[in-house]
Amino acid sequence: MNKQINAVILGASGYTGVELVRLLLRHDFVAIRALTANSHAGELYDRVFPHLGFNSLPGLIKNEEIDWDGIDVAFCALPHGATQNVIKEIPEKIKVIDLSADFRLDSPELYSEWYGHVHFAPELQKEAVYGLTEFYRNEIIEGRLVACPGCYPTAALIQLLPLVQENQIDADDIIIDAKSGVTGAGRSLKETSLFSEVAEGIHPYGVAHHRHAPEIEQEITKSLGRQVIVNFTPHLMPMNRGELVTTYVRCNKGISVDDIRQNFIDRYKREHFIRTLDEGVLASTRHVRGSNFVVTSVIADRIKDRVILITAIDNLVKGSSGQAIQNMNLMFGFDEIMGLEQEPLFP
Repeated sequence: MNKQINAVILGASGYTGVELVRLLLRHDFVAIRALTANSHAGELYDRVFPHLGFNSLPGLIKNEEIDWDGIDVAFCALPHGATQNVIKEIPEKIKVIDLSADFRLDSPELYSEWYGHVHFAPELQKEAVYGLTEFYRNEIIEGRLVACPGCYPTAALIQLLPLVQENQIDADDIIIDAKSGVTGAGRSLKETSLFSEVAEGIHPYGVAHHRHAPEIEQEITKSLGRQVIVNFTPHLMPMNRGELVTTYVRCNKGISVDDIRQNFIDRYKREHFIRTLDEGVLASTRHVRGSNFVVTSVIADRIKDRVILITAIDNLVKGSSGQAIQNMNLMFGFDEIMGLEQEPLFP
């Protein structure tokens, strides 16, 4: 029997925070009890986000002002590097779903290498579960601290893990070309996110050193049992939300494009949110905008034995807040799709 739970959202004034609010407002068994945003503390939520003013929501407070009595789950939508110390102060009885990168990498040493500072909560890292829902359900159900994947790793791993697990591709020859809307860069003021810097152009960034690369490599390495390095290049697109990941892979001997397409169909046929498109139908961000859905196209390359995978997700939903709620549903025994039933917006 479903029972109402009480939720707190830390960092509720950012893009992923407000997306959590939007989605949770449609969840039958979740009550939002507290919203934090240190820079907007003391303000009414509908003054910061008037589009949600039709709902009765708590005002914004500072993290340290939260009354944890009666709270069941905390969503952490804080900037990278800010979450580890905050989560250490959350009572152990409360389940935590982290949307930042602070607990995604299993190794604190690897985290330090890529994020430029020591891991502030290595003792918590040991209990963190990687929150790629379709691959870690059992661990998420039993978990207390779930680290939701980055948006790029979500799309890339949904493409690659079934192929690696079935030994269908050469794991040492993976090229990932990824493109995301500007919300992927966060809501804080940055010169590179200004309208005049982003509009009417496409911008590569983090070339050969983006922090999502070791996250993708970590999960493929775990599946394969040996170290893998991928070629990963992200691009910023002049759109608010959406993500398109085009990946180039080389088939192992005896594997065809039809084998790969059938692998996707078989692997995801029971997954509500993941769909393999028919031959000749190309994935687009407009197929998933505003939803928790994932669509993938599988195309034979002109180069012999190579296949092109094209996957679209909404970076703020399946790439972040939607997947976080999907994980929360598992942790509390709700129907996995609850609160995430929205169809994509078109056009």
